[in-house]
Amino acid sequence: MKDELIKTTLTHSKKEIPNSSQLEFGRCFTDHMFIMDYIDGKGWHDPRIVPYQPISLDPAAMIFHYGQTVFEGLKAYKTKDEKVLLFRPNKNMERLNLSNERLCIPKIDEEFVLDALKQLIRLDQEWIPTIEGTSLYIRPFIISTEPYLGVAASKSYRLMIILSPVGSYYKEGIHPVKIFVEREFVRAVAGGTGKAKTAGNYAASLKAQELSEKLGYSQVLWLDGVEKKYIEEVGSMNIFFKINGKVITPALNGSILEGVTRNSVIQLLKHWGIPVSERKISIDEIYESHRNGLVEEIFGTGTAAVISPVGELNWEGEKMVINNGQTGLLSKKLYNTITNIQNGEEPDPFDWTVEVK
Repeated sequence: MKDELIKTTLTHSKKEIPNSSQLEFGRCFTDHMFIMDYIDGKGWHDPRIVPYQPISLDPAAMIFHYGQTVFEGLKAYKTKDEKVLLFRPNKNMERLNLSNERLCIPKIDEEFVLDALKQLIRLDQEWIPTIEGTSLYIRPFIISTEPYLGVAASKSYRLMIILSPVGSYYKEGIHPVKIFVEREFVRAVAGGTGKAKTAGNYAASLKAQELSEKLGYSQVLWLDGVEKKYIEEVGSMNIFFKINGKVITPALNGSILEGVTRNSVIQLLKHWGIPVSERKISIDEIYESHRNGLVEEIFGTGTAAVISPVGELNWEGEKMVINNGQTGLLSKKLYNTITNIQNGEEPDPFDWTVEVK
């Protein structure tokens, strides 16, 4: 696989690149995409870059019926001196294979797929926006394609990578969002697929998300699926709490996604000498800490939003306003540091960025 050449077919009709100041998240896509197929007994084969286009699948393709699919999300940034940087892409490739393992999808060659991703970005790099808060979002994903209605792992798959110039994930940007604490519905439990990045986890979250939006909340904060007591994660982010000078985030327990930005934030906090711990934390503890005036900041972390401050939590009708609804100093410092490293505007002491040459 490592020695297989990637065939490239260029588009004959380039699309108009959108105005960077008007970008939404995930609404428009670049001129090309990467595809590679898998067949049992042959392995991954036929890697190719083709014009962005619809795909054709048999109606019995197993992805439609049993949801055997995984995906990743990462970003590319263009520096002031026109270098193109990726942020910790090896972690995304590593996590893609962890998701593959959980969903019975064949392992990918991480180095090869990362090289293919870089080749695709080089081809469409004119699409990378450069104004503050924008980037080129990268979505690698794998779907099961065997036309078969039996409940089993598919024997054929397709890996694709598509690119999308994006603005902020939340319309609020770095300004605080309002979060609804969910008690009725369950997204995932330990032993399930919560730690994998698979479509079913997100489908399971949609009902609660829809209801919370009707109440004026941007996202849902999920509690554990057994006791509905311990905090897990927000729909699109991991979550952190700064309480009485110390930072706490829920420990990975098999139902929480191991976020790349989460890992980066923990490393940064330790680097700065700020106490940070990964442990079980209940919503009751947050409520009591807030009532006693100890909750200083709450923020979410993820590839899409980077850092998203939380200005309000609604738990069973109790509205906990955080830091007077303002962005906290630590949230702002984390956001500035990570985005500056991503954009090449600040030294990278951790060797997180990878240049696309």
